[in-house]
Amino acid sequence: MTRSEPARLDAELRLALEAILLVVEEPVSANTLAQVVEVGEQPIVDALRQLRREYLDDGHGFVLREVGGGWRLYTAPQAAGYVERWVTRDRSGGLSRAALETLAVIAYKQPVTRGTVSDIRGVDADGAVRTLLARGLVEAIGREDTPGQPMLYATTTTFLEQLGIGSVADLPALSVFTPSEPPPDEPPVDGYREARRHLQS
Repeated sequence: MTRSEPARLDAELRLALEAILLVVEEPVSANTLAQVVEVGEQPIVDALRQLRREYLDDGHGFVLREVGGGWRLYTAPQAAGYVERWVTRDRSGGLSRAALETLAVIAYKQPVTRGTVSDIRGVDADGAVRTLLARGLVEAIGREDTPGQPMLYATTTTFLEQLGIGSVADLPALSVFTPSEPPPDEPPVDGYREARRHLQS
């Protein structure tokens, strides 16, 4: 190894950093990464800078940037045309059942977190929320004042335009969709998955 060549990045450290960077929704600080990975902050900074160089040198479709006081993966600028075509493809098509269910939960429970939507539906809602964000039907409007400060989502003006209503207050009352007999007891938020499994069994 010559003096100009950087030391090889530890395989486990690379694995940990890349895995975390793939799932974060906003830039994450080196200090936070150091706490999670249980490594000193300076080695984390050095590793992130090395990853950034490698991604640029190898011509990947993504880049690692230090922005907003943290680090996050972004699509490479030269791939913008492909990404735009992917995001906008089939935008005029119908939504899947999962996306429709997720949209209904957000519309009636907004502002609401992904976690709450997932609990209500009984399945993970991340993919459906991403679809709705891409379609412009929902948007992030802030963070919930609870541990972890999860993102809060609400419907958009595009959603109202698609339904032809002036505001969410014009949505049909939920009672219109409920059966005439007395409903079962409402399960706790963390009990929706079990209730859904029971109904489907």
